[in-house]
Amino acid sequence: MRRILTINRVILAHVAVLAVLVGVAAATALHAQSSNGLPRFASLGSDKVNMRAGPGKRYPVNWTYVRQGLPMKIVGEHQDWRRVQDADGTVGWVHRALLSVRRTAVVTGAVRPLFADPDPTSLPVLLAEPNVLGRVLACRGGWCQMRIKDREGWIRRVHVFGVLDAEDFD
Repeated sequence: MRRILTINRVILAHVAVLAVLVGVAAATALHAQSSNGLPRFASLGSDKVNMRAGPGKRYPVNWTYVRQGLPMKIVGEHQDWRRVQDADGTVGWVHRALLSVRRTAVVTGAVRPLFADPDPTSLPVLLAEPNVLGRVLACRGGWCQMRIKDREGWIRRVHVFGVLDAEDFD
């Protein structure tokens, strides 16, 4: 009987060590997942979003955005808060619940053409003014396909804020 109790204690000790190791591995994976992929883009998920000076409600509001869908570059994370940068370069903190994974972009600089194909010799389908907001459908090479209102076309990646320089996706 004593031998069985000793074996049970050894097994319980091994199970406890295994549980601690699994917990550490899970916590490490969660931390890696949450800080992986920085910077990345998201968009504002509401038509009223406060940008704060720090990661928490106790910090003052520096800006209030009133345009749902604006792209934000996520440059940092702290628990449920995301440090974001807008198209003008303003940096602050937004709660993750107010961000959406929906990919959007704004046209930068001057009036920019959107083309039928990712080729500057293809037919222009739309001229977009600065700060026009659109949905990003795909990015390949130096081009991104966008939908602005009910029109779709390809725009040079360097003419929008909302995608990373080397990010390709469909």
